[in-house]
Amino acid sequence: MRAVKASVTRVASDRKTGFMRAAVYRGAGQVRLEQVPIPQIGPGEVLIKVAACGICGTDIKKIQHGFLPPPLILGHEVAGTVVEVGSGVRDWQVGDRVVAFHHIPCQRCFYCQRRLFSQCPQYRQVGLTAGFVPSGGGFAEYVRAMPWIVAHGLVRIPEGVSFEEASFVEPVNTCLKAVEKARVAAGEFVVVLGQGPVGLLLTALVRLAGASVATTDPLAGRREASLRLGAQASFAPEEEAALMALVREQTDGRGADAVLLAAPLPSLLELALRLARPGGRVLLFAHNDPVLRLELPAAAVGIEEKEILGSYSAAVDRQQEAARLVFERVLPVGELITHRFPLEAMPEALELAARPRGNSLKVVVIP
Repeated sequence: MRAVKASVTRVASDRKTGFMRAAVYRGAGQVRLEQVPIPQIGPGEVLIKVAACGICGTDIKKIQHGFLPPPLILGHEVAGTVVEVGSGVRDWQVGDRVVAFHHIPCQRCFYCQRRLFSQCPQYRQVGLTAGFVPSGGGFAEYVRAMPWIVAHGLVRIPEGVSFEEASFVEPVNTCLKAVEKARVAAGEFVVVLGQGPVGLLLTALVRLAGASVATTDPLAGRREASLRLGAQASFAPEEEAALMALVREQTDGRGADAVLLAAPLPSLLELALRLARPGGRVLLFAHNDPVLRLELPAAAVGIEEKEILGSYSAAVDRQQEAARLVFERVLPVGELITHRFPLEAMPEALELAARPRGNSLKVVVIP
């Protein structure tokens, strides 16, 4: 009860001023620490004190390239404590520790019926905000969860699980969806290109599905982490010939059954198609940049019948499974966190997440 009382006391203290700290995006490459109003909740809503928020590659792209008009408060890998509850809320109370998703589909429309949840019109309406246009809001002290998030997008964090670990539930969901969409099956041989935090999660999930996996990454520390998570081998980009030889050796010369791209480099698509066997699958995970253009040899698809698939964001019907994988530590997500930053050091946090060095992996913001 001590932690609950502390959070309630803090929000009461903050309410006297009505303001909180937030890292506000103010244009391409610009994030500033500002005092902004604490969100006011309405019926069916809750206010969450953010305890941890991971930095996602999508956040970095939006900030670096200025894809969205400012001002915004980004951050959507949110874990924290409920500190206020609006009228009509029955399932949540002050003191509950929760993971908060920022997108939830209607679960009724044409797209939801086909499990294309991220194409649902309601899914595009962000339901988690710290102010301005709703954009997740995790890079702030408090976030407001709107009614559809409160109803279907909060996951209770069990005792013994840290907020930092819990902040992985949303990214694990997105990776689980991607591995399932790539139809990875036991006994297959898979290649994951890129071993940042997302690539490492993909590698671990491919192994969990019963497939063998080889990986690539420019950083030696990330290649070593990949091996710890079950990769059969991990290669530097200049070792392409050795990677290709291993793939051929492991598949009787056919090529990989599936190749997952966890880095947004355009050149990786052509490599992925060379690695994939005829009829194999190539899944684009990191390629969500609206200005990025890709080229490919048409015969790889038109003659060799290789599939190019996409996977974006989370699946609402995989929330509980993703939470189980994190909460039961089936996936050792805590081992992926190498750096923690306060809001005051947000520029440094974003710089490290965008340009990793040494053994850096997951960067988490602790408001």
